[in-house]
Amino acid sequence: MGAVDERKRAILCAVVDEYIRTGEPVGSKAVLSCIGMNVSSATIRNDMAFLERAGLLEQPHTSAGRVPTYQGYRYYIDHLMCPKPLSAKEKRMIDELLSHNDATADAIVENAITVMSEMTNLAVVARSSAPSFSVITRVEVIPAGRRVYALLMITSSGTIKNKICRIAFDLTNEQIAFFEQFINDNLTGLNLDAVTPERLTELAVALGSYMVSLSPLLNAVYELSEEISHTQVHLHGEQNLLTSAMLRADEVVQLLAHKNELEALLSGAFDGISVVFGQEDESFAVTNSSMILSPFKAGGQRVASFGVIGPVRVDYAQVIPHIKYITDSVNRLLEAAMEPDDEDGKGRSF
Repeated sequence: MGAVDERKRAILCAVVDEYIRTGEPVGSKAVLSCIGMNVSSATIRNDMAFLERAGLLEQPHTSAGRVPTYQGYRYYIDHLMCPKPLSAKEKRMIDELLSHNDATADAIVENAITVMSEMTNLAVVARSSAPSFSVITRVEVIPAGRRVYALLMITSSGTIKNKICRIAFDLTNEQIAFFEQFINDNLTGLNLDAVTPERLTELAVALGSYMVSLSPLLNAVYELSEEISHTQVHLHGEQNLLTSAMLRADEVVQLLAHKNELEALLSGAFDGISVVFGQEDESFAVTNSSMILSPFKAGGQRVASFGVIGPVRVDYAQVIPHIKYITDSVNRLLEAAMEPDDEDGKGRSF
């Protein structure tokens, strides 16, 4: 791209901006009125032809103007786009929507996804990254009726899950206390993926005389670990895709039906904001669409990954600053939610 000089860059920027605004191929006269340079229409046409040969523009019809290619959009986003800063009012509104005292990490991320969809009028797909770093911080057993017990598991990411266990006989307070101490001694601080069937067998043997009575609870610990570790892809604001005139409804329906296939794409969002265009990835084959990817992070670890999905003609200069502001705000909230603030070193959200 070294041959794309300042004038050609200005022309490309004008074509992308105008096409995003109008949805119509952009001709030389429209470009000339945008760039404010003292050059002829012929010069503009020659430069547009160069940009077409470079793969940054294309001409839908022989007599029509040009439109950006996916490569042109990417060059625009990386090098030419002038981000539109958020107003003080927009920042206050986002801050108010995101602020929830004593929220867990899961709740913070879930709320942020909703806010992002509402602020951008686009769909947002997200996956939790709990398996990569989350550890067990506490396990509790709560009597919930005759021979019925609720097993509660809390992780370092703020996830709180419970499972109802039905046991053939009532447990004594001593048995419950023993089990809680046993599990917390053996599993607290371990990654969720360390709770394997082999580890479960070792723990069952170590229960000794309590093995028969406490095995149902031990199995529930394993099942909860699996449930928390199992990645699920969540989508919010899908109506924004279904009602978009710029997207094919049949392809959107297929995307919604197979949203879990986006997991691999989302797992690639490690640092900063990146953009994937429809049909560039087989799991995201929606014509004329784009996905803006970014992670939520805390303590240097990825807590979740998300993608904002919309038409390829989305106003990137407006949407990306919103995504960045929300992401930075959520990262700070996640850091605060995971900070230890008591003598036991447990985060305040637990």
